[in-house]
Amino acid sequence: QVQLVESGGGLVQAGGSLRLSCAASGTIFSVNTMGWFRQAPGKQRELVAAITSGGSTNYADSVKGRFTISRDNAKNTVYLQINSLKFEDTAVYYCNRLYTSPWPWGQGTQVTVSS
Repeated sequence: QVQLVESGGGLVQAGGSLRLSCAASGTIFSVNTMGWFRQAPGKQRELVAAITSGGSTNYADSVKGRFTISRDNAKNTVYLQINSLKFEDTAVYYCNRLYTSPWPWGQGTQVTVSS
């Protein structure tokens, strides 16, 4: 059974930074393209960043230049560095694999940005 555990969220002021982590267990993590998603209240879950098994990255336009995705395959962990936080970044953040059936979703980690 694959388990995803997200952590690192919190309450921060606009302009601040956070580093989110997502640890995967029960699977071969390294071969998968991984993504960070977020879901704000009343909105659909959206993909904000992705990283291939080889380390190539891609970002949603709304976060380019502020978010950085990375991975440590030895630790089965994917990270999301978030800088210059904006109020509209407030959401629950999740990770999962892309381009194939998703693993069971984790509980996510809440990011709340105060103005």
